Amino acid sequence: MQSCFENVLSSRAFRTEREGPLRRPTRQAHIYRPTGGSVGSLKVLKFKVNGGVPSTFCLSRCRRLSTPRCALNETQSAEADKSGVFDQEYIVSQLDKEAFQRDGYVHLRGVLSEEELATIIEPVYTKFMTGELKPEGRDLCDMSGATNLSPEDFKLFNAMLPRKYYPSWQGNVFELRCQSIADQLCQGDMMIDYDQILAKRPLSEDATFAWHQDMAYWPPFTKEHATATCWLALDDSTVQNGCMRFLPGSHKEPELRRHSPVKLASSRMDDESSHALCTEVDEEKEKPLYVEISRGDITVHNENVVHGSGPNRSEGWRRAYVLAFRKRSTVEEERKHGFTHSHNDTFNWDQYHDWVNDQ
Repeated sequence: MQSCFENVLSSRAFRTEREGPLRRPTRQAHIYRPTGGSVGSLKVLKFKVNGGVPSTFCLSRCRRLSTPRCALNETQSAEADKSGVFDQEYIVSQLDKEAFQRDGYVHLRGVLSEEELATIIEPVYTKFMTGELKPEGRDLCDMSGATNLSPEDFKLFNAMLPRKYYPSWQGNVFELRCQSIADQLCQGDMMIDYDQILAKRPLSEDATFAWHQDMAYWPPFTKEHATATCWLALDDSTVQNGCMRFLPGSHKEPELRRHSPVKLASSRMDDESSHALCTEVDEEKEKPLYVEISRGDITVHNENVVHGSGPNRSEGWRRAYVLAFRKRSTVEEERKHGFTHSHNDTFNWDQYHDWVNDQ
């Protein structure tokens, strides 16, 4: 009797036009470095994977039952030099691990198939965007800072902690693959800290995330700050619709950069102020990279790399789903202090960073 993951592997999403071992299709990624306000220096990467590490899955329940770690044969070892899905588990190549350590982020291709996106992620995602599922209080907000819009008109739709408000989503295949990715990138003992839905409305100049470091939002309770934030593209993410942008290597700076609230009014903490923070970046000197990725790909970034995203100038939505992992001891310490990453928390960033006194 064919197992449930064998049924998926036999589907069109996992076949090529020729017979033989299953092979993921070639994917392309575009990385742009803007120069003097224009976009140039195009670099194109190609990706192809074949082979696998045995793993046992039950996709109908979306829970991994076991992951035997057996030795790779010679062919599989060669293929493991390229990141990809091997028998339902995502294996990160040594080159991509080194990129994450060097740059503070990495682009991983083909983490979810079209079928997995369409059947596991998008149905629930759409329920949040249409209001069928609704987070409480400020966990549903417009991160562009607008306060006079109803959710159906948000410029930058933000739903915090969707897996809390829809527990049936927990344990899905994306979580399992990202758990493995986070453990591989951060030497294990990682757990989910929070998740987040972010969708930029078409033709929205205000749908931007200013330059920031994630650690600026978080309490520095412990010395262990290791983070792997997995950012999934539900639509092709491009410069035009507001893809992720990074300052490679900025996570190695000795101190966190000074941040300030993104002000939309003269008063910092009133109802007209955004929840967002920003830091100064000299784009001409610091040469940010704009990282375009395909639907089903992810970027993974750490806690200190400077990053953000631009406006959506396209005629389509730019949808993303964020799943952030941190060390178990760090998450447990956060929860002891009542910090859950909910926008309803009373314990927030302005209670533990001294720069707010300089505003």
